[in-house]
Order: sequence, then structure tokens, then C-alpha cells
Amino acid sequence: MQDTAPTPARRIDDILDWLRMEGTSGVGPRTAHLLLAAFGSPRAVFQASHAALAAHVKPAVARSLCEPPSADILRLAEATLAWAGQAGNHLLALGDTAYPEALANIPDPPLLLYIKGRLELLARPGLAIVGSRNATVQGKANAAAFAAALSQNGVCVVSGLALGIDAAAHEGALRGPGSTIAVVGTGADLSYPVRNRALSERIAIEGAIVSEYALGTAPMAGNFPRRNRIISGLSSGVLVVEAAAQSGSLITARVAAEQGREVFALPGSIHAPLAKGCHKLIRDGARLVETVGEVLESLRISPLAAMPAASTTPVPTETECTQLLAQLGHDAFDVDSLLAQTGMSVGQLSMGLLALELAGMIERLPGGKVQRVFQ
Repeated sequence: MQDTAPTPARRIDDILDWLRMEGTSGVGPRTAHLLLAAFGSPRAVFQASHAALAAHVKPAVARSLCEPPSADILRLAEATLAWAGQAGNHLLALGDTAYPEALANIPDPPLLLYIKGRLELLARPGLAIVGSRNATVQGKANAAAFAAALSQNGVCVVSGLALGIDAAAHEGALRGPGSTIAVVGTGADLSYPVRNRALSERIAIEGAIVSEYALGTAPMAGNFPRRNRIISGLSSGVLVVEAAAQSGSLITARVAAEQGREVFALPGSIHAPLAKGCHKLIRDGARLVETVGEVLESLRISPLAAMPAASTTPVPTETECTQLLAQLGHDAFDVDSLLAQTGMSVGQLSMGLLALELAGMIERLPGGKVQRVFQ
């Protein structure tokens, strides 16, 4: 896979045109795409006459498009140009060479994408992993294990940087070369939620933060369901790990299906509230999966030549994680000692330790050792 074409250099008038398009009263996503189809570019839209514009939009909207940019838009354009000029920051407009093709082909692609981090990840095969914010320890372990195995096979894991399943998926994906993309519902210059600030900062270096929202956009409730179409749009499929019956993750799954993406779900206990959403998806046609190999096979994603074959290692159960924790005691252990002591395979032990680390029950020490955290 070759790297994506470099992000184009932006001029203030170019950025201003796109921001004016997004900020004009009465111009929503549908109208913006209609205008772009008719005139070809934001610059051509703002150079058009009132009569030409009124042939495509309501007269009041045409009048708004003919007005000069506001002082607020001018200031935002200057701030955006400065942000895009910083190392690691990228601004892509719909139609740019580097704009991800899969996302451009959804019904309502974002006009602008703000990317902080590794731009080339947007062109990699991706799988979205989403689920409950109030996930169980087992759910987070499953998300992290699947994400780590996918990333080891060259798949970029896409999620929404929320607490719970999203955060665990990002953490797991950072352990492999596939890395991760976090699609956020705020400006790309903000960190939300605050509890994930350290994770967000790490993703901005090792992965990529992606947003369609202007810089400084605060976390508003309506932003998050809308950003879900980008999570699925950047992905070949969506895996739902844990979800209640009315979970927001089901919105992502629904949008993914509408975009022609495949939907996968992990099964759970019939008594577990956070399994009900997954079971509903399976009843509605989502594919039940138990291993990463099943996901890769279904999506026809070939592992990287240099990477190991798709993982079929079972995710450790909560009981096995508890037994592993009991083995640790008060002393620090290296992995070789734990392998001998527990009888686990390397894959099982790695996933078990990852689950315990995500749960805050162990910490990793220099020299590859781990130690139990007593609270």
C-alpha cells in the first residue's frame, strides 16, 4: 500500500471559500453538494450571480451566498490556515487527491476533513470497532484483542474515541502496524472526553484524529451521531462489541449497512444487558463472529505479507483473567515466567495481560515485566 498523496498547500482564499460554504445560512450538506455539482467549486459558487444561484436554491439562500464573508468567518479562516500549517496537521477538501475514496462515495461526504496525525492511514483497509461507553471488563478486553490482532494484520481500526469500547479498540490497535483512526465530534484541536486526553495525544502521533467540524467546535450532542457516518465511511465493515438495546452503536451499524458496509457483532450471554444490542443486530442480519480470521475472510482483506496470519486465538474469559491476576501476587514477573507458570499460549497470555492493563489491574515495568496493582 502506497502512502496517500500529500495534503495540498492551502491558501487563505481557498479555506475561506469552503468555510463560507459550510457557514452560510440555509446551506446544509444536501444543498452544499447540490451547489458543488452545479458550479464545480466553492469559488465558482461565490462568483455566480444571484440569478444563477436562485436557479438551484431558494432566493433567500441565494442572497446569503452573495453576501461578503463575516468577520467571524474571516478569523476562522486565518486560524484554520495557521493550524493546517503546523507539522502533522492536514486539511482536505472534497475532491482533493488525498481525500479517501471510500468516504467520498457515501451519500453525504464531509466537505472538509481536519486530520491530525498520519494522513496515509486514511487510504488503508479499515474496520470500525464500536460499542458501549459503559463496557464490561470482558467487553473492553474483547475490543482490545480484536483491534490488536486486526492491526497486526495491517488493518487500520477506526473508532470514535469515546470511553469504553472505543478507547479499548484504539489502545489495542496502537499495538500493531495497522494503527488507528479516531473520528471525533469536536474540532480536531480539542481533546474530548477529557479522560481520554492522553490517548488522544498518542493517536495524534501514532495514528490519526479526524473531524469534519471547524476548529474550536465544542462537543454538542448532535455532532456524535452525525460523525458515525464517517466512522463507517472510512471502513470496510463495522464490528459491534457490546451494545445495549438502544445503544448509539446501533446507529453506526445502521449507517454502515446503508453505505453497503458489512456489519459484524460479537455474541454474549442472553442475560447480559450489553449483549442485547449485538443479538438484535445478529437477528437483523449482522454476521456473528468469534475470531479476527472470520472478519478478514469475510472482508477479503489480505494480511500484510510481513505480518503473522490472522489470529484465531480465543479471547480470554473473565475467569481466566482473574486466574492470571491471582498468579501475579506482589512480585513483578517477566512474560517467560508467566508462560511457564500459567501454561497459556503466547497469544492467550498477551491478550489476558492487555485486558488486565486496560482494566487498571496491572502495570507494565521496564524490561518487559508486569506487576499487579493493589488498590
